[in-house]
Amino acid sequence: MRMSDYDDKRDFRRTPEPKSGRGSTSGGDPVFVIQEHDASTLHYDVRFEVDGTLKSWAVPKGPSTDPCEKRLAIPTEDHPLAYADFEGVIPEGEYGAGTVLVWDKGPYENITEKDGKTVPAARAIANGHFLVWLKGRKLTGGYALQRTGEGKDARWLLVKMDDAEADARRNPVSTEPRSVLSGRTRDEIAREEGEG
Repeated sequence: MRMSDYDDKRDFRRTPEPKSGRGSTSGGDPVFVIQEHDASTLHYDVRFEVDGTLKSWAVPKGPSTDPCEKRLAIPTEDHPLAYADFEGVIPEGEYGAGTVLVWDKGPYENITEKDGKTVPAARAIANGHFLVWLKGRKLTGGYALQRTGEGKDARWLLVKMDDAEADARRNPVSTEPRSVLSGRTRDEIAREEGEG
């Protein structure tokens, strides 16, 4: 997806979201971010730094730490790297209107391999099989983003790998609601940004 898809959906005179800019990198390991987004429906936006942008999926139920749970992940437009630090309220009438909270963030490692060699992240996503090792504050360990089906029947799933970081009893989406950047809850962000 082109970054212009991101820009075309937003009026930057109204929304506090960052404008897209030239592609760059965060420096060091690539980053991932998971943003809790209370738009028309509450969901979690899962984003990975790939080639100077954030490749993004909306995950309605949020990520799980249980390898038995397959979470639907809906691809959305690429976002600029600056979006990884965006927390605030998108105003009514704007695309994605609602409160955004940085639920988790950290470096990640692309662990997708074929024939003993690492598959570049962009190619792994294009092939529909992207394996990552997260080093977040709330989520750690291996996760798989897997595309199933073809064409209009294609669906993506986000699944926790069965590793030492897996925990079927843990439910971080409901038990760890605060932002890893500001320590605020979604309601506190909405109230402080004038939308509460």
